Amino acid sequence: MLIMTRGIRTQSRLAAPPLFPGIMALLALLLFGEALAAQDSGEETAKYTRAGADTCLKCHDDDSALSAMAIFRTPHGRVGDDRTPFAGLQCEACHGPGDKHAGRVRGDEVRTPVPFFSSKSPASADEHNAVCLGCHREATGAGWPGSTHEENETACNDCHQVHVRKDPVLQVALQTDVCLGCHKDKRADLFKPSSHPLRQGEMACSNCHNPHGSAGEHLLIKTDVNQTCFDCHADKRGPHLWEHAPAAEDCSLCHMPHGSNHPALLTHRPPRLCQQCHSRAGHPAAAPTPAGLPDRGASAILLARGCVNCHTQVHGSNHPSGASLTR
Repeated sequence: MLIMTRGIRTQSRLAAPPLFPGIMALLALLLFGEALAAQDSGEETAKYTRAGADTCLKCHDDDSALSAMAIFRTPHGRVGDDRTPFAGLQCEACHGPGDKHAGRVRGDEVRTPVPFFSSKSPASADEHNAVCLGCHREATGAGWPGSTHEENETACNDCHQVHVRKDPVLQVALQTDVCLGCHKDKRADLFKPSSHPLRQGEMACSNCHNPHGSAGEHLLIKTDVNQTCFDCHADKRGPHLWEHAPAAEDCSLCHMPHGSNHPALLTHRPPRLCQQCHSRAGHPAAAPTPAGLPDRGASAILLARGCVNCHTQVHGSNHPSGASLTR
C-alpha cells in the first residue's frame, strides 16, 4: 500500500491533479490566503509533505490509536476514482498542508496540528465544512446555508466519521445514537411506553428529518408535519368526505412524534384529549361507580369512556353516514 501511494504521489507532482475541481479550487483559495497571511507576518507558507500519504501512515498505521488505515475501505480511499481525495493530494486533500505537522518535534515542543479535522485544529466549523462542501455540495443540497445546524456552527465531522469502514450516522441502527449526542432531550422520549422504533434500529432520525437543511420546519424531509407523517402512514392521508379538522391540519396537535406515556403517541388520553376542543356536554368525564355497572359486566364504552370507542374514524371518514366519524 505504501509503494502504491508513493507512486501516485510522484505522479501528482509531475502532472496536473486529476479531476476534482471542488477540492482543488478550495485548496488553492486557502493556500492563497495562507500565503498572504504568512507574507504579512513573516511566517513560512504552509507546505505539503514530500511523500504524501506515506508520510502520514508512518504514524497513523494499524498500530496507532489514531489509525487512518480504514479509509482505504471507504469511497474516500479509492485511488482509481478521479473524484476522491486519494486520486490527488491524498490525506492532505482534506487535512490541508501537513509539512509542519509531520516535522520533527524536540523536547517539550507541541506538534503543530494539521489545518483541518483534528481535535486541536484552529479552523472554525465553517472552514471545516468548506472543505467537505468542495466535493459534497451537490449531495448536501441547497438547504444547508442558514439551516439550524449551520447556524449553530455544527461541523460535518461532528456527525460524520471518515476513517471508519462504515460511517455510523449513515447506518439506520446506529444513527439515532449519533443524533442523541446533541439532542439529549429526545433520548427520554424514546424510552417512553409509546414511541417510534428508533431505539430498536428499525428507523432512523433521517426518515423524518433532513440534517442538511429543509424548506420545512424542524428540518423535516417534507414541507410540513402531515406530509412527512404520510410517508409511512399513508392510510391516514386525505382528502376525506368527512374531515377531522385537527387531523387534517397538524398531526402533532394530538400526537407526540418522539414518544409519549399515552398509547399511540397521544399527547393526552381520551376523553381529556378530545375535550380540549369538544364540549363535555353529553359526554361526561366523571368516572362511573360500581352501582352503575350492569349485572353481567360493563361494556368497554362504560369503563373506558374513550371517545374513539364510538368515533373510530378519528382521522376522517369517507362513509356517507360518517359525519360524526363513527364509521
